[in-house]
Amino acid sequence: MDYSIALMEVQSLVAAIEGLDAMLKAADVELIATERRLGGRLVTVVIRGSVSAVTAALEAGTAAANRVGRVVASEVIARPHPEIMKFFN
Repeated sequence: MDYSIALMEVQSLVAAIEGLDAMLKAADVELIATERRLGGRLVTVVIRGSVSAVTAALEAGTAAANRVGRVVASEVIARPHPEIMKFFN
């Protein structure tokens, strides 16, 4: 497993979409999962790529999302354990 994942949890669907757009444009990453809770008021976005790519993408995404909403949490997980990936299938 040579990839990493980054998670960004944002208040509001609009901020999540804005952040995701910035992430996908900033680096060579792919979207692997989204989760909406509380009717779309809390959205989690998960991307996958190399450690450097997901780190750069997450920085760009959180900056963009914070301009239109509020980022609740963000994290990069380098080489996630295969059991973690079961959450996203």
